[in-house]
Amino acid sequence: MSTPQSPPRRPAIVVVDDEPAVLAAVSRDLRRGFGERFRVVRAGSGPEALASLKELRTRGDQVALLVADQRMPGMSGTEYLVEARKLFPEAKRVLLTAYADTEAAISAINEVALDYYLLKPWDPPEEQLFPVVEDLLTTWESGAALAAGGVRVIGHRFSKASHDLRDFLARNRVPARWLDVERDGEARELLEVIGVGLDCLPVALLEDGGVLERPTILELAERLGVSSTPTQEHYDLVIIGGGPAGLAAAVYGASEGLKTILVEREAPGGQAGQSSRIENYLGFPAGLTGSDLARRGTDQARRLGAELLTVSDAVSLRVEGAGRFVELGSGATLSATCVVVASGVSYRQLEAPGFQELTGAGVYYGAALTEARACSDQHVVVIGGANSAGQAAVYFSGYARQVTMLVRGPDLERSMSHYLIAQLAELPNVEVRTNTAPVSAAGVDEHLSTITVATKGEDGTVAEETMDVDACFIFIGAQPRTDWLDGVVARDERGFILAGSDAQAADWSLARDPYLLETTVPGVFVAGDVRARSIKRVASAVGEGSMSVSLVHQYLVEG
Repeated sequence: MSTPQSPPRRPAIVVVDDEPAVLAAVSRDLRRGFGERFRVVRAGSGPEALASLKELRTRGDQVALLVADQRMPGMSGTEYLVEARKLFPEAKRVLLTAYADTEAAISAINEVALDYYLLKPWDPPEEQLFPVVEDLLTTWESGAALAAGGVRVIGHRFSKASHDLRDFLARNRVPARWLDVERDGEARELLEVIGVGLDCLPVALLEDGGVLERPTILELAERLGVSSTPTQEHYDLVIIGGGPAGLAAAVYGASEGLKTILVEREAPGGQAGQSSRIENYLGFPAGLTGSDLARRGTDQARRLGAELLTVSDAVSLRVEGAGRFVELGSGATLSATCVVVASGVSYRQLEAPGFQELTGAGVYYGAALTEARACSDQHVVVIGGANSAGQAAVYFSGYARQVTMLVRGPDLERSMSHYLIAQLAELPNVEVRTNTAPVSAAGVDEHLSTITVATKGEDGTVAEETMDVDACFIFIGAQPRTDWLDGVVARDERGFILAGSDAQAADWSLARDPYLLETTVPGVFVAGDVRARSIKRVASAVGEGSMSVSLVHQYLVEG
């Protein structure tokens, strides 16, 4: 007779405070608000809490949230969180502070990647405590679901097809587990069970028992229900691109009653969605990941009634009288009164020998966060000198043995925010090499092994050097995704879309002036990085996306 298995233990919230009354109050409120989903573990000091955490880790339990009072004798809240983070790095961290502790709390944001600091008292908890904790726990649950994984992908680490599938699942926040056929015994066992050979990799094992051999991203998306079809014959507003500008337009369009649909070719968040951490976006003092920003924006847009089509690519725009028709790569056509183009930019490809052949096999464009854990104790090279490159270098420094940044210019000050330059300077395993450019890349067994670089000295001489490298991430400028608008909407010499006064000077047909973000086609607007002369920042993209909807309303009323 089989013994019934006990149900899995709820994830823990660990609270530590040396004042019994405060500890009792916060524990009581947390149990009242979240006791059905989480269990609350109490401790009266930092060392006692660390002992509890070690016990939880030994049992294999999950810890979702760490709450610590800053003013504790012997071990402050910040000191405790530094040690607790080593045991449960994915747990969210909250510091309980008095008003006089604000400076300590702000310092803790950098020291322990603090998620929030909460001023005492927090009455009423329904307003001051529950919303904050709910947001943190929801974010943790989302990450925990991804890590637990519903889809299993088996493949080779240095396979472009395997990398593309992993990246698609991660960016679309589909719960998935990656199994490296060369490192994981489970991967080989599964292949033997399902009778699939190594020549059929990558393989996706679905939760419904389905097995997909060498699937395309579109095939996998359709089986997972990520891709969808439009529900309406005609929309007030069609938005092309799901980056910050597109998501903001979707939120504002849907909230103001417009029948709105957003089309994204890869995954919500766009290029910003690949960012390991955005630290200068207003309202998030601890920063947030691009993935988290994309999740929040996507959930908000859907909640307000916007439709989202992912893994769908716009291939042409057709104008017929007052109608605007967007042709999709799938063959479908979206009919709209107005269109907002927020298709963003993609990283420019490096043309030096060897890099194209090794793309996806050690060479990656963008942050490729799915590769981070595989870079543990390895040498990573980041090519580029702007914010995206700096953010990637900071992120990979937490995994790699050594991170080398190759910067073509003489310094970082011209292209990178000061806060990132300061962070890089504090990291002992990050080296920034200026006046240095890649010359070529070479591989062994079809994956990257060396990069040759050229460094220009102060006397003008150029010295070449070949370095052993395990992975390379490239951020060397951007090119707009606007080829699909060729011959319809005016663009500048680099392909960025002209709007407002620039559109009027280029090719404008109406008696009125074009609206600020309106292109040379009335009723077609542009927002974000794809607009000519735009400021390439997340905040400005969000601003333009929301502003475009106001201009859409003006167009609908005035023509």
